[in-house]
Amino acid sequence: MDDAPWASFSVVALAPDHYNLAMSAATYDQFEQVLRTARALPEPAEAHGTLAGALCSSRNYGLIEWLREILPDDSPDEEALQTPVLQSVYDAMVRSLGSADSDFQPLLPDDASPLSSRADALSSWCQGFLYGLGSGTTGDPSSVSAEAGEIIRDLTEITHVGVEAGDDTEENEVAFAEVVEFVRVGVQLLFVELAPARGEEPVPGVTSIH
Repeated sequence: MDDAPWASFSVVALAPDHYNLAMSAATYDQFEQVLRTARALPEPAEAHGTLAGALCSSRNYGLIEWLREILPDDSPDEEALQTPVLQSVYDAMVRSLGSADSDFQPLLPDDASPLSSRADALSSWCQGFLYGLGSGTTGDPSSVSAEAGEIIRDLTEITHVGVEAGDDTEENEVAFAEVVEFVRVGVQLLFVELAPARGEEPVPGVTSIH
């Protein structure tokens, strides 16, 4: 995708509020607190991206599989499940990816967070997504269509996008809004693209890449 929004700028800022509406009952801060208490291995955005990628790639990726991926070996699943937050995030992801309403959103810090933190979170989210996508049961993501392959390559490029502290300009806000929208739509398109590989039928009413 030569005209991918990330390609035209070197610094980014978080999208306006409507790009980060809570796609789950849990907020980013709540999710972060639970992961910190459970001594999770990845940062919250990366953990959320890992879940999205794995669900795109694997039909039977459950909550327990996700927890075993992101929590240390000595952090029992039962302990993490004592809070409804992780279940809420998981359920919201399954619901939004499988919905024809296109309401999926990557879970990122809110607009009150420093620009550099928000940009790093998006990069981490994409890194987690690519990891989850590659670790699923559908095989090599490079075997997907050319259009899907372009989306995957663009998401890879986004993992390298960053911002220096203090560069929270209006121009960067607009540019980052475009990047978030690209990620949001691209992930949904990949979910549809990989449905046959997961042994599933595409969601009715959802437009495919082709």
